[in-house]
Amino acid sequence: MSLFIASLNSGSNGNCYYVGNNNEAVLIDAGISCRETEKRMNRLGLSMQKVKAVFISHEHDDHINGIESLAKKHALPVYITETTLRNCRFKLQPEQVHHFCSNERIRIGGLTIKAFAKLHDACDPHSFIIQNGEDVCIGVFTDIGKACEQVIYHFKQCNAVFLEANYDGAMLAAGGYPWFLKKRISGGNGHLSNAEALELFNMHRSDKLTHLILSHLSSNNNTPELVEQTFLQHAGETKIVVASRYHETEVYHIKNNAPAIKETFYFNQAAVQLTMFG
Repeated sequence: MSLFIASLNSGSNGNCYYVGNNNEAVLIDAGISCRETEKRMNRLGLSMQKVKAVFISHEHDDHINGIESLAKKHALPVYITETTLRNCRFKLQPEQVHHFCSNERIRIGGLTIKAFAKLHDACDPHSFIIQNGEDVCIGVFTDIGKACEQVIYHFKQCNAVFLEANYDGAMLAAGGYPWFLKKRISGGNGHLSNAEALELFNMHRSDKLTHLILSHLSSNNNTPELVEQTFLQHAGETKIVVASRYHETEVYHIKNNAPAIKETFYFNQAAVQLTMFG
């Protein structure tokens, strides 16, 4: 068995991640518009007809901005905790709302999705692992204050991971953000730094981890070049991919205990307008 994965956008201007098999797929978060989601999937050769559900990690705008129009247009069920829903401004049809709890396993066709609680300054934040049977496991671990025991435990299981590498510590300290915002980002309930993400990767990666997709980079306190350089020297057999805040990644075909096959797609690398700090 295998899974296909792609980042449709990753950053404080919007987050959306695709994970699917040959028959069905799910989106983790919907932080870009319905139109932009459709355009990016079309450029990658991915079909919205295969998307069977959207899972929401928390209520911050860069993870939910597109959910109302996307769910309405494509009649998609939205999996979200009760507490997170209460803190969201969007409106969904009651029949589209499906609540989940921490460590619950949800079946969507041949996919199994499990949410687990994480540290972040949201009301009820969760990260996800997605499995195709018992063979292949994908993690979506962004918006993490620090690598707690839950993150470490699930990271060890993964064949591929979308892992936050939000900021460089020196750039954040020397940058122009006010003190309270610097504290919010680095204080243990904000975001994971390059150094913290690298420590998690070096200490807890499995031998079967073929792809590490570094995600949710800050536009002001990090650079793709810095992140790539930091991780490549430690990569070993793991392929390092830096997800963009301006365009989609390629689609990667993840197989268990085998090299990941990169699918060839083409896309227009048009920049999107930044809407939040990051």
